[in-house]
Amino acid sequence: MSKKVTIIEGEALAAVAENCQKLVNSHKTLTLSTLSPEGKPDISYTPYLRGEDGTFYIFISELAHHTPNLLANPVCSILFAVPESETKNLFARERVFFNCQVEELPRGTENCNHWIDLIQEKFGNTVEVLRNLPDFHLFALKPLRGQYTIGFGKAFKINTDGSFTHIVIDKKK
Repeated sequence: MSKKVTIIEGEALAAVAENCQKLVNSHKTLTLSTLSPEGKPDISYTPYLRGEDGTFYIFISELAHHTPNLLANPVCSILFAVPESETKNLFARERVFFNCQVEELPRGTENCNHWIDLIQEKFGNTVEVLRNLPDFHLFALKPLRGQYTIGFGKAFKINTDGSFTHIVIDKKK
């Protein structure tokens, strides 16, 4: 006998969205998945800054494999997850991912300088050195969609407009 799933909506769904935001905000780095020019997957991490519109900004070197990947294939996925040590069941680890469209912000532009200034303010003197190195690029990662998972049967689609929808699988099909 199957148990009826209660769809989460309204105030409970708003609380889910708030908890997702707290998870993202608890991280100073993001896990970054990119595609090589040959279409092979790569994964790494990098510090980030998030704009008020939800865009993630990363400042990365050409020496890192993800920079040429983003230049060749301007799409990526990013991940934030609760630390394993804080997870009761690793199969149900709380996490959120976003699929993003990527745009490089050209060096020397007002917009690029603005975001690098903010990144330097957040991460300190290291950025002051990095911003003078010609192999560093600033990218804007704009989420297209995502998914927030907080446990078994508790997964939520993050829509383009930032709203959340409880994912329910109809097992009667």
